[in-house]
Amino acid sequence: MECGDPVEQVTIRPGMSVNELVCELARAGAYNGGALARAADIYERMLTDKKTVKFFGLAGAMVPAGMGGIVSDLLTRGYIDLLVSTGANLTHDIIEALGCRHYHGSAFCSDIELRQEEINRIYDVFLPNEAFATFESFIQESLSTLDPGHSYPISELLTLLGKRLDHGILATAAATGIPVYCPAVADSMIGLQCWLYSQSGKISVDAFSDMRGLIDRCFTAEKAGALLVGGGVPKNFILQSMLMTPQGFTYAVQLTGDRPDLGGLSGATLDEARSWGKITGDAQAVTVYGDATITLPVLVAAVLERMER
Repeated sequence: MECGDPVEQVTIRPGMSVNELVCELARAGAYNGGALARAADIYERMLTDKKTVKFFGLAGAMVPAGMGGIVSDLLTRGYIDLLVSTGANLTHDIIEALGCRHYHGSAFCSDIELRQEEINRIYDVFLPNEAFATFESFIQESLSTLDPGHSYPISELLTLLGKRLDHGILATAAATGIPVYCPAVADSMIGLQCWLYSQSGKISVDAFSDMRGLIDRCFTAEKAGALLVGGGVPKNFILQSMLMTPQGFTYAVQLTGDRPDLGGLSGATLDEARSWGKITGDAQAVTVYGDATITLPVLVAAVLERMER
């Protein structure tokens, strides 16, 4: 086996842009700095390829960590065609859109005291219970406007919620006509509130009807690309959508902190997805291991700089 190109030493200078930093990481090309640089190249190709349908998977507690604005910006710029999210991220998106806030806290504290003070902890982010009271009122009022005789796809329900908000992920997606899929919506406060409403009112949500529009989009796409933040249900829902078609994803970037050798989907490599046919054999794909609150903003900032300079 032959050696590749030499590893170049990274040069840092005052005033350099994010993209210039990523390009320096490409010169070094090692470890996850090198993977991040390759991810920027792949993501840029994915966004500039006019034949590519662009999927975005959002898992992990990204909105509480302040990453929701990045997703909203990408929706506004037209760089997401289909968004798949956990219900938790959309719950926190609604909470922020309603004017409630997440607060800086500490991962090293007494959770028993937090419970007594009605404060919920998401690692080092705090969220007071009063935010969920506001959230509950909004959801219950919103559900009361639905047609009890209509069966709502999950994406349609989320669009209707988004239309009642003035900013955030759901609001931006609704305004731009971009579908938001949340196949595990029951595993969230949104799902709990829908169940609560059903105890006295009537609501019908069809968990399978979203599949038709999603699969149709996959069949008609000449190419498909995915940016996957974390794993879990959003990652699998996106990648499995291609199993019903003769093609796979042409571009794929995964940002995760999970190990592949434990068997969990969040850590599963994109190469593994090739064995299923979810990603093509010659797909441009890379996994960047690290905290997505670091890798996502750096990746997006570098690529937007390239595309919009």
